[in-house]
Amino acid sequence: MSEPTGKYSITMPRDIAEAAKARSGPSGLSAYVAAAVARQIERDNLNELVTVAEAEHGPITDEEIQALRDQLHQVREQQTRGGATAA
Repeated sequence: MSEPTGKYSITMPRDIAEAAKARSGPSGLSAYVAAAVARQIERDNLNELVTVAEAEHGPITDEEIQALRDQLHQVREQQTRGGATAA
């Protein structure tokens, strides 16, 4: 069963609305906009978590961010190599 929906009226710049319409595909503009808003809410929630963590543990340094990016890149490479050899 799908989530209950509501009808809302929003205002946005015409060029953004037209670009969203062009990209929305068969699911339609409403689904496209709903997905975009859901992603923004996830980002807002993540930013709140970072703020709380930084208040408790201090700011995240550029070096820590780069180390985590390097880790992520290594894991992705391993997954890609693993997937290529498994196929």
